[in-house]
Amino acid sequence: MIYPKIPLAQSIIELCLAKGVTQIIISPGSRNAPLTIGFVNNPNFTCYSIADERCAAFFALGIAQQTKKVVAVVCTSGSALLNYYPAVSEAFYSQIPLLVIAADRPQSKIDIGDGQTIRQENVFANHSLYNANLTEEASIENDLKINDAIDTAIYQKGPVHINAPFEEPLYETVSDLSVEVNVSAFAKAPQLISISELESQAAIWNTATKKLVLVGVNDPDSIDKEVIEYLATDPSVVVMTETTSNLHHPSFISNIDTIITPFSSEEFEDFQPEILITFGGLIVSKRIKAFLRKYQPKHHWHVDSIRAYDTFGVLSHHFKQEPNSFFKNFMPLTQKVVSNYFEKMNKVALLRNQKTVDYLNKIPFSDFVVFEKVIKQLPKSSQLQISNSSAIRYAQLIKTDSSIEVFCNRGTSGIDGSTSTAIGAAVAHKKQTTLITGDISFFYDSNALWNSYIPNDFKIIIINNAGGGIFRILPGHQETPVFNTFFETSHQMTAEHLAKMFGFEYTVATNLETLEASLPVFFQSNEKPAILEIFTPTLINDKILLQFFKELV
Repeated sequence: MIYPKIPLAQSIIELCLAKGVTQIIISPGSRNAPLTIGFVNNPNFTCYSIADERCAAFFALGIAQQTKKVVAVVCTSGSALLNYYPAVSEAFYSQIPLLVIAADRPQSKIDIGDGQTIRQENVFANHSLYNANLTEEASIENDLKINDAIDTAIYQKGPVHINAPFEEPLYETVSDLSVEVNVSAFAKAPQLISISELESQAAIWNTATKKLVLVGVNDPDSIDKEVIEYLATDPSVVVMTETTSNLHHPSFISNIDTIITPFSSEEFEDFQPEILITFGGLIVSKRIKAFLRKYQPKHHWHVDSIRAYDTFGVLSHHFKQEPNSFFKNFMPLTQKVVSNYFEKMNKVALLRNQKTVDYLNKIPFSDFVVFEKVIKQLPKSSQLQISNSSAIRYAQLIKTDSSIEVFCNRGTSGIDGSTSTAIGAAVAHKKQTTLITGDISFFYDSNALWNSYIPNDFKIIIINNAGGGIFRILPGHQETPVFNTFFETSHQMTAEHLAKMFGFEYTVATNLETLEASLPVFFQSNEKPAILEIFTPTLINDKILLQFFKELV
């Protein structure tokens, strides 16, 4: 076995192995050479080389998103580390375990004009759950910090930062370890909720006739069927799910904006819940957030083992437990009450669904039509990754088959790493993965394709409307050079040459006929990764979408 000669590097590597951190994404560099030598020469680690640090961190995030295990990213010193920050912030808000290991110069070299040096210690302080600033020599104190960092990532589900200073020479190796690491155990408190806590909230539940369950980003298969049936068969409960909730039942409402946007003030008041239960990650729908902030429930309970956001300004209780466990403990204490809350909302849902079908059948080729056609053609039992801005909002309007797992970086809702995340997820998940993305998001993260590990069945569908379509939907849209240049980012680029450079199959669709002809072949051909670029009419997409909500009444 080959080991780096530097004892501190040996300690980091051995503690990663002891704690089960075996997926390592390395951004090539020199200062991190001791770590690179140790990781790649140990067969217990699976190592990936991703040159662009921003892409590398989102690639790691995609793997961690799927495996639920800590994934490490390793970089050289200087500005390289700062390129990890977008993914670190996403991991922080999405509760994804990410271990950043940054090589550094010794502290004596910082701020004296030495090359490739910045103030790396605590650089992620606002978005890192733990910052381990190590000293140059291997020590018990360093081992404790490394242990704490990895354990925090595992048990608190988020990003941590280990900053490791190395002095030259960096490339020397030895055949035997010179350290014996101290592996400490993490004392994880059990997720227990007292019976009195459950009973006091169940008493409120059992007298309420209007209960809304709102589910954000949620892992597939994390909620048992008995819990789903319990919620689905209570006449006083309406369950609203987002595309990213991965929670399905015929009685659940998945197209939230379609249902509530046309409501009058009286209908909003009638729909106002007495109890709101939320679980899962952040919510996409602005309309449901606006509704619940104006027509606030008497009680808002959030169920999450780690944290609860007061999204609607009335958070009254945080159940610190995984949602499935909570409901299994809570259900026996509850009873059904007479209510027509679900019945009323179900009638609205059925009416809106029919109006949606009617509208889609009469409108011209546009973003809305494309999303409806693409989502219906997705292969069963595959994975769907969606980029942010317009893409995730259109996807919210279309029902996704229950066998398809859906993911989106909703922690910070940024466009900066959607493609890289999707590729990492595809590598980890093994199922066929499709990314649906807008043109700006795709071009912004185009270095994601500079990746040697992309599966042959990985698909990218680009909806190219020649700009940031989300800005045409939001208030403030004006057809002026200033808007087109500084808000929408108008352009005439295509993905054709990028596809050729990175070895992707490339297909174009410009109308309904070519789209419908392309989709079956696109999904069935898996000899190498593929891009389908769909060009839609820039000037009518927003008008068609806004008119849709007007015709739902």
